[in-house]
Amino acid sequence: MNVPQGAALSIGAVLGTGVIALPALAAQTAGPASLIAWAVLVALSVPLAATFAALGARYPDAGGVATYARNAFGHRAAAVVGWSFYFAVPVGAPAAALFGGEYVAAALGGGTRTALLTAAGLMLAVTAGNLGGVRVSGKLQLGLAALLVTLLLTATLTALPHARAASLHPFAPHGWWAIGPAAAVLVWGFAGWEAVTSLAADFRRPQRDLPRATGIALVVVAVLYLGIAAASILVLGPAISTTNAPLAELLAIGVGGQVRTIAAGAALLLTLGTMNAYYAGAAKLGAALGRDGALPAWFGRGAAPGSVPRRSLLVVALLGAVSLTVVTATGTGTKALVLLTSGCFVLVYLMGSAAAIKLLPRRTLARWCAVVALASSIGLMLVTGWYVLGTLVIAAGALVYAGRRRPEKNPAENSGRAVDSVPA
Repeated sequence: MNVPQGAALSIGAVLGTGVIALPALAAQTAGPASLIAWAVLVALSVPLAATFAALGARYPDAGGVATYARNAFGHRAAAVVGWSFYFAVPVGAPAAALFGGEYVAAALGGGTRTALLTAAGLMLAVTAGNLGGVRVSGKLQLGLAALLVTLLLTATLTALPHARAASLHPFAPHGWWAIGPAAAVLVWGFAGWEAVTSLAADFRRPQRDLPRATGIALVVVAVLYLGIAAASILVLGPAISTTNAPLAELLAIGVGGQVRTIAAGAALLLTLGTMNAYYAGAAKLGAALGRDGALPAWFGRGAAPGSVPRRSLLVVALLGAVSLTVVTATGTGTKALVLLTSGCFVLVYLMGSAAAIKLLPRRTLARWCAVVALASSIGLMLVTGWYVLGTLVIAAGALVYAGRRRPEKNPAENSGRAVDSVPA
């Protein structure tokens, strides 16, 4: 996998479905002051992304954050991190797929039935794409990222000439404290900087390519998120609080024509890109967990660099299908899935950042980034609220399983070893 493909996977994992609806949700919470929440989360993404890029370059292994936790704190910590990420993906996948499905339903009609069929089709598509391996997945993601960036830039640049400064008044209609809850809403949109670490060993030169890919992704994500958020508030004004599809509204103002169809296409690209990146990372992680004894050994096939973790991938796909079925049968909706998934990722960030502080060389910029990232992760845990309890249940299961098995050999002796040539 090369730098453009790695950057595309990171862009897809982070940008994701957040740009479809989050500008409106954040504006409903804090008004134009939600722009501050966007800026804060973009700023916090820099140390978080830098931390995971430094760890991935120094410990290129399919285990990703689980490998870093093992090297820093032992196999039980690795199991907790690995399970938190691996089992969060099939919980969040139906929510992401339904976000895209709802846009298609708005364009084609058919309501819930169309949304569900689209969601199922998206989940099948990313499963099939990843069965071909990371090269196929990376090429698919590169094409999706190019189309996605073009669509989002078009929506932003064509709508901005219609911006009105009056839309910023009043700037904080719900008070300045509303910025905090707005930031909590935006957590879903900024999860993903850890997803590509499980693919670090599949880069041609991970010590050089992973940091470069992460840097490119940071710039692209920051520009697109801030651009869409600013355009949504400046162009739509108070109307943004009454729409669930701000991207479609921007396209209607800036481009005109069959905007619902265009918006549906953009939503599908966003959703497909997000799910593709997460399925790829989770499948590789599951194989590494099987290799290292944190999951049954049956999962372990495909953990080696360049190999395809088909068994792990099929488990993710099956569990995702179960989640979609439960949501359909119970009418639960996507909000609970989003918050449960975010809770899992917060724990991954917290333990990954703590591992980085222990593993990265002292007095280096990367280690200082890890300190900031740890503080940020603690803050994210506080705003996630009681949904973190779902993560604790998964963590307890991981500890019980890890306690019943002793690793035959420290996997860090074979894989996930520090690469001494990485610049400190």
